[in-house]
Amino acid sequence: MERPKSKYLDELNKALGSYQDKESILLEYESHIDEILLESSDCLNGEKLMERIVARLGSPNEIADIWKEELSVTPSNMKWLFIFLNIFFFGGGSLLTLAHNIYRWEWLTSIWGHLTAVPALIAILYMFFWALLGYEIGKGFGPGGRTLLRKTFLLSLIPNLILMFLTVFEIIPHAWFAPLLTKTFIIACVIFTIILYPVSWIGFMWGRKASI
Repeated sequence: MERPKSKYLDELNKALGSYQDKESILLEYESHIDEILLESSDCLNGEKLMERIVARLGSPNEIADIWKEELSVTPSNMKWLFIFLNIFFFGGGSLLTLAHNIYRWEWLTSIWGHLTAVPALIAILYMFFWALLGYEIGKGFGPGGRTLLRKTFLLSLIPNLILMFLTVFEIIPHAWFAPLLTKTFIIACVIFTIILYPVSWIGFMWGRKASI
């Protein structure tokens, strides 16, 4: 049973050529082949076993073509897309807060009241954004996306840390965030910030599995 596995991985190794993170990709597909072998204990014919592997995963050349095609998706573009989306969220929220506290328009006060009434929902949606970040990087770049995920996460986190700094040191008046800014809410924000990377990592692993 090891011969079809070795043959498949050798062909994939050659097809990938000098592709970056080739070793990670080979390890990833080796684990998938091991799963297929465990499910195929009834099959003793090497050729039929090879056919099963190809039917499930695709041929080594097809896989190599897919990974090479991924290079056309620029990691830098993906990274800056999520960074700007996070800035957009924070920028939009900051403008809403500023306008609400300066102009006191009735319709704006109504929007503010509805948003501050559902902080848990906003937090869940924001967590989904970070999970989506990990998922898209995992799906688009596979095992080679780990470094990109870390860089994107750290850069995207800058607006969060700036807002936290401005709020903690009362550079932004606490009254602006009433009735949100309670001790419980601040502790919750710190906890949410700590778990953002694990959430992104789970999304990344899910996306990486979807890329196979």
